Formats: sequence, C-alpha cells, structure tokens
Amino acid sequence: MRPVVVVGDAGLDVVARHAGPIAHGGDVRAKVTIEPGGAGANTAVWLAACGASPVLVARVGADSAGRQVHAELTSAGVQCAFAVDQDLATCCVVVLVDEDGQRSMLPDRGANARFSPADLAPGLLTEPHGHLHLSGYVLLDATSRPAGLAVLDAARAAGWTTSVDPQAAVLIHSPEAFLADVRGVDFLLPNADELLALTGSSEPSSAKSLLSHVGAVVVTSGPDGATWVDADELISVPAEVTECIDSTGAGDAFDAGFLAAWLSGASKIDALLGGVRAGSRAVSVVGAQPPR
Repeated sequence: MRPVVVVGDAGLDVVARHAGPIAHGGDVRAKVTIEPGGAGANTAVWLAACGASPVLVARVGADSAGRQVHAELTSAGVQCAFAVDQDLATCCVVVLVDEDGQRSMLPDRGANARFSPADLAPGLLTEPHGHLHLSGYVLLDATSRPAGLAVLDAARAAGWTTSVDPQAAVLIHSPEAFLADVRGVDFLLPNADELLALTGSSEPSSAKSLLSHVGAVVVTSGPDGATWVDADELISVPAEVTECIDSTGAGDAFDAGFLAAWLSGASKIDALLGGVRAGSRAVSVVGAQPPR
C-alpha cells in the first residue's frame, strides 16, 4: 500500500451515552468512557485497522492527555509525528450520545488550534507516490488554516495525491472560501450535510458542481450509502444494515476504509464498499475508534 500521512486533530473524547433527554439544570444517568479521539486520530487508527501504516501529524499539549493519546495510538499501529505545545492543553471533546446512537459534540481543540506549518516534520512527504489526508477542522479554524494550506501545497509539490474531509457543515460559513482552500485536491469527502452546505443540495448528484474545484467527490449519506462522483460517472453503493450504537467517528472510519482500499489499487466501487464496511463497523461499537 502507498504511504499515507494524516493531518488533523488528536485528543481525548469524553463519551457520555445518556438515557433519555438531557435535563437542563438537572441530572441524567449516563455511561461515560474516556478514550483517544479527534478526526485525524480516528482516521489514522481506522487506516491502521484496514491494513495501512499511517503517520499522524497533530499538535498536543505537554500533559498526561497528550502522552496517553501518543501511547494508545502507537499501540494501535499509528506512527505519531506530534508537535508538543508547552502552553495549551491537549484537545478534549465531550461527546453526548443519545439512545439512537446519534452524537452531539462539545469540542475544545486545545493545542490543535495552534497547529503551524513548522509542525510538519522535514522529509515527511519525501517518499514517492504517497497520499495526504487532511481533516477539514484544520482549515475551518482561522488559527490553523495557514498550516492546512501549507500542508496541501507541500503534498502537491511532492507529487502526492490528496484528500480532504470537510468535517463540520455548521463551520462552513463561506462555501466559496472553503472550496478555494481545497482547490486541486484529488478527493473531497463530505457527508450529506456538508454537501448541502457547499452546494445547497444534499443530493449526491449536486457534487458535480464541485468538480471544477476537485478531482472527485465521495459523498456519504448515512443509511443511504455512499456515492463516487467524478467527471466520467456517478456510482452509488448501499449502506450495510447494522444497529447504530454510536455514530461518533463513523465518517472518519469511512474515510479510512475508502482510502485504504483505493491506495491498494481497488476499483471505484470496491473503494466505496471499503468505506461503507469501515463506517458500518464504527457505528456498531461505542466510541470513535475500532476495538482492540
């Protein structure tokens, strides 16, 4: 498989699976776990679970959380190329998961917000024929956006292929600005909500309007499966039928399954199926990362 570098957030998720609606100002029983998370870390761990040997570039704090994340990701098969921030804490995300498995997040990006161009280690993109995957959170935060743009430029200069997951529809305040930032990437990997934010429609066919900016668009539509859209064709595959226990990180898992298959030389449809399989596994377990 070709070399793959993931750039994005790494931190800890505090996942609270609560029984019944949140009682504002009151108490609700919940099952709470604390585990590694962050979109970049999730994608990297799922890539490793799919047979890749990913490198994760992120920024963590000089604290016990940063050390825990580094240790656990390393044990999962991820090479961690972390910058350490002496002032800001490691990213932490409070994840509220309801009885239907749907998650709501309260993120504090912490040290990730100060991700800078200097955090990309020299020589990291020197291997031939590699692939860079960038989490859209890096571009959607003004403080880390310059680093995201610099990383994409470095990958293109090295002749690597690239992909970007927009990550958060509610943070795409200017579709034009975001599309300008990702111009020239090989794959844009939005879900239906992010596609709606970018095009005004959640229908996968609307992704054709994005092809003047990117090489191909791969859209995830939850229970309706996934679709590959490029200049030549539109291909859809169904979702796998599974119980949704926790949707946290399902999109990151899809990205990993899709990229692992594509980087191994799979066809378009088999790459989509690889993503769907990983996404289905993700929603069937608690937390954002595969069980070990």
